[in-house]
Amino acid sequence: MPRVVVMAQVEDSADWEKSFRTHGKLFTEYSATAVSFATTDDNEVAICFDVEDLQTYLEQMASPETEAAMAQDGVKRETVKVFVLNRAIGL
Repeated sequence: MPRVVVMAQVEDSADWEKSFRTHGKLFTEYSATAVSFATTDDNEVAICFDVEDLQTYLEQMASPETEAAMAQDGVKRETVKVFVLNRAIGL
């Protein structure tokens, strides 16, 4: 199952989290099966998505709905970085 990490700067990490938690329906459209996240006091966020279909996820990330959600959450769009995790170390 593909795993994607998204990192970004936000206006206020506490406000971002409150708003981000309301997007469950949107995440199902991404084909996400799990979403984990962390925030910092410096208003940085990191989100990990486990997705069933990477192409669907990438298309949804570029959608107007995602754009609107990011704006609502106070995401500084120019700081968004998306990483598709495609390497692993066996332990």
